[in-house]
Amino acid sequence: MRRIFAAVLALLLFWCLHADQARAEDIIDLGNIILRQQFVKAKVLAIEESEPQEYGAWSGVLREQRVQVKILSGAYSGQELTALNSLSGSEGIDIIIENNDLVMVCIQEAESRDGNTEIYEIFIADQWRSHAVFWLLLIFVLLMAAIGRLQGLKSLLALGLTASGIYYILLPGLVAGKSPVLLTVAILVVAAMLTMLFVAGFSRKAAAAVLGIMGGLLAAAVLSYIFGDMAQLHGLASEEERTVLYFDGLNIDMKGLLFSGIMIGALGAIMDVAISISSAVTEIKQADPSKTAYELFVSGMNVGKDIMGTMANTLILAYAGGALPLLILFIVNNMEAVSVLNWELIVTELVRALVGSVALILCVPVTAVAAGFLQNRTQREAEK
Repeated sequence: MRRIFAAVLALLLFWCLHADQARAEDIIDLGNIILRQQFVKAKVLAIEESEPQEYGAWSGVLREQRVQVKILSGAYSGQELTALNSLSGSEGIDIIIENNDLVMVCIQEAESRDGNTEIYEIFIADQWRSHAVFWLLLIFVLLMAAIGRLQGLKSLLALGLTASGIYYILLPGLVAGKSPVLLTVAILVVAAMLTMLFVAGFSRKAAAAVLGIMGGLLAAAVLSYIFGDMAQLHGLASEEERTVLYFDGLNIDMKGLLFSGIMIGALGAIMDVAISISSAVTEIKQADPSKTAYELFVSGMNVGKDIMGTMANTLILAYAGGALPLLILFIVNNMEAVSVLNWELIVTELVRALVGSVALILCVPVTAVAAGFLQNRTQREAEK
C-alpha cells in the first residue's frame, strides 16, 4: 500500500511540476521608453495638499497630495521620496492617508533604449495591510502548534504545500494555457494525498480518506460540467472574470476556470468529512475488532449523517456571506425573485454552493465503504 501511495503521489507531482509556467513581467512599453514598476512598503512622513481643481460636471473635483514617504523595502529602502496621491472625493476609491501611516508605493522606473534608467513616477498605490494578515497568521500558527502539537505542525506543513501548489504550479499553469479542470484535479489530488499523509501517515485510515476525497472531487467535476452547461454559465459573470478574458496574451478556458474554482472551494469541506469518517471507523474497529465491514460501513454512515448537515450549511453560508452586498442591492432595488435567480452571477454562486454540498454528501458513502472495507481487511490479514 505504501508503494502504491508513493507511486501515485510521485506521478502526480511529476505531472504537475512539468506544467509550463508563465509569468508576465511588470513592464509597460511606451515606445521610446520602457516602464518597469515595483511595489514597496513605505511610511508617510508628511502630506502637502494642493488646491482642488474642477474637471467638469462628469469628472468632479480632483485634488492631489504630495506625500513625503520613507521607503522601507526594495531597492530604494531607506530613502525619502515624494509620491503623488490623487483624490476625487469618491468613497471606497480614494486612498485616505495620515502621517505615520504605512502605505504601498508604486515606483515606476523609465528605461530608455540606450539603457539609462531613472525614476519616472511615484504614487500611492494602496494602504499597507499585510501586517494585519501577518499577525493574524501568527496567532493561527501559534494556536495550531499549542493545541494540535505535532499534529498541528503537520497540518500547517500540509497547508503550506497546498498553498504553494496553487500559487507556484496551478496559477502559472493556467496562465500558460493548460486545461483548468485537469490541472486543478491533479493539484487537488496531490494536496489531498499530502494532507492525509501528514495527518494519518501511511495507513488505511489515510487511504480511505483519500478515496473518499477523490470520489467527492469526481462528483464535483461531473456536476460542475453538467449543471454549469445546463445553466449556460460561461465563467464571465464578474468583472474580474471578464478582465481575465480580455487580457492581452492570455488564452484561458473561462468555463473550465469556473469549474476549477468550484472544486477548489469544495475541497476543504470534503477533506474534513472524509478524514472525520475514516478516523471514526478506525477508532470503532480498534475498540471492537469483531465489527464486520458492513457494520463499520453503517457506523461510518451514521457519523457522516451528523456531519452532512453542518458541513452543507458551512458551504452555503460561506458563499452567501461573500455575496451579502449584492443581496442587499437586490432588496433595495425590489428585484423579483425570478430576475435574481436568472442572473448569471447569482446562478454561478448557487451552482458553486450546491455542487460543493452534493459532492460533500456523496463523499460520505464513498469514505464509509472504503474505510469499512480497508479496516476489515486489516483484521483478516492479522488473523492469517
